[in-house]
Amino acid sequence: MSNKARIIGVNMVKFAKPGSHEPYEVMGAKAIRGALEDAGIGYDEVQQAFAGYVYGDSACGQRTVYDVGMSGIPVFNLTNYCASGSSALFLARQAVEAGVVECALAFGFEEMKPGALASAWSDRTLPVGWIYECQQKLAPELPQDAPRAIKAFGSAGWEYINRYGANPDIFAKVAVKSRNHAMNNPYALFTKPLTVEEVMGATQMYPYLTRLMACPPTCGAAAAIVCSEAFARRHGITNAIEIAGQAMTTDTEASKTDLINLVGADMTRRAARQVYEQAGVGPEDVDVVELHDCFTPNEVISYEGLGLCPEGGAEKFINDGDNTYGGKYVVNPSGGLMSKGHPLGATGLAQCTELVWHLRGTAGKRQVEGARVALQHNIGLGGACVVTMYQRA
Repeated sequence: MSNKARIIGVNMVKFAKPGSHEPYEVMGAKAIRGALEDAGIGYDEVQQAFAGYVYGDSACGQRTVYDVGMSGIPVFNLTNYCASGSSALFLARQAVEAGVVECALAFGFEEMKPGALASAWSDRTLPVGWIYECQQKLAPELPQDAPRAIKAFGSAGWEYINRYGANPDIFAKVAVKSRNHAMNNPYALFTKPLTVEEVMGATQMYPYLTRLMACPPTCGAAAAIVCSEAFARRHGITNAIEIAGQAMTTDTEASKTDLINLVGADMTRRAARQVYEQAGVGPEDVDVVELHDCFTPNEVISYEGLGLCPEGGAEKFINDGDNTYGGKYVVNPSGGLMSKGHPLGATGLAQCTELVWHLRGTAGKRQVEGARVALQHNIGLGGACVVTMYQRA
C-alpha cells in the first residue's frame, strides 16, 4: 500500500463579513463536524488535531474542538499568517505519513476586523518588518504610506508591469474572471459580475492596484480529515483523495532581491518544484488550481511561480483564457480569495475543500469536468508557502 496520506472528509462554512459572523469556536466546530460527517467517522477516530489561526489567544484550537468532543488527544495551535490553514494540513499529513497516527484533523478559523490587516502587538518587533524595509530600499520612489499588505503586493504588481511591459489591465481581467467563477459558488461572499472598466475605475490604492483587485477581510472556518490508506480501506471509504505531493518553503536571501520575490514568488517556485518531483507529474498534468489571490497581482505572479506559464508569459496566458473554463487550467473556480473572502486561518483548508469537491465530481455548476489532478497554493508573508497536489486515489 502507498504511504501517501488521504483526504477523506472536508467542509467549510460560508465566510462572512466582520460583524456578521458567529464566534470562532462555533464556526470551527461546524466545519469540523461537517468534515467528520463527510468522512463518515466519529471524532473518537481522530488521533491528533492541528489548528491554524492568526488573530486569537493560545489554545483557541482546544476551545474549538472541545465543542465537538473532549477525547484527550494532542491539539496543536499554529500561526503562519495567511498560510496557517495549509500549515495545519501539512502537519496533519506529515503525522499520518510518518506513521505517528492513522487519522488526523486539520482545521482553521478566523475572526477578523474590518479594514486593512494590522498587527495585534504594537510593543514588539514586527515579524514582517524586514519585508517593508527591503521594499523601501528596492523602490524608494513608490508610496510608503499605504497599509502594509497593499504596499507589498502593490509593489510586486508595479514591478511586474515595468519588468515585462504588460498592460496593467491584466490585474482587472483576473478579478473579472474570478468573479465570473464565483457566480456559481454558493459559498462565495461576492457573486455580482464585474467588468474590466469597473475594476480599473475603482478607487486606486496603489499604482496599478484598485480596491476591486483586493480580497475582503472575512471570518470563517474550514476543516479536513487526513488518514492513511489502510485507515480508509478499513472504513470502506471509496472517495478518498490522495495528497500526491506537498511542500512548505520559507524565505531565503533570494526573497530580498526584488519586489516580486519579496511577496513569495521564489518560495512558490521552490515549493512547486518539490511537489512536481514528489508527485512525478508536471504542471501540464494539472486540471484545476486554487491559488492565493489575496490581490490579483499575486495571482498573476503565482501563475509563473507554479509553472502554469513561462516567466513574463502571464499576459498572454490571461488573454488566451488559459486560466478559466475551456483553457489549459481552471484557476480559482471557487472565485478565489477575491470573491470567497480570506479569513486567514481558514483559507488554506477552504482551498483544500474546493479541490476535493472537484476531484470527487461534486462541485456543482462550477465543476471542472474530468478533473483528476488538482494543485493548491497558499502563501503567508513573513513567510511560508505551502503547495499541495491532490489526485483521485
